[in-house]
Amino acid sequence: MSQSPELLRRLLRSKDRMDGAPHEDWTVERLAQVSAVSVAHFSREFKKAFGLPPHRYLLTRRIERATALLRDTDLPITEIAFRTGWNSVGTFGRIFNDITCESPGEFRARTSSISDARQDMPECVMRAVDRPNLNIAVLEKRRLKSAGKL
Repeated sequence: MSQSPELLRRLLRSKDRMDGAPHEDWTVERLAQVSAVSVAHFSREFKKAFGLPPHRYLLTRRIERATALLRDTDLPITEIAFRTGWNSVGTFGRIFNDITCESPGEFRARTSSISDARQDMPECVMRAVDRPNLNIAVLEKRRLKSAGKL
């Protein structure tokens, strides 16, 4: 059974809010309220509509923003962590590493060494190249990595 256009518009409203302010605290309860649906219904229907649970979608947006800031600015990593919604630099670094397989500092060093080649590349292409793969949960990715299966 497909989702109604009205429900999709409501879900898109919450997705747009996360896209516009990924640094904010977007609990499932708050997102469900924005979409005017129940919490359980929101979580289930969001994943059905967009292919990822809301939390994983938000992590994707935050990591995308962090990679852009690491690549395009000289802001300290601490400042980037706080600007992208983390309350702890340690948590930011651990999750960034879990998702990208490199630390924020390693990412910055690698991308700064190839920045000349990227300057003529459209922004949408750079985002696609740096987009994190969150088809599986971060904890599952960490477990597979430690078992040598990733």
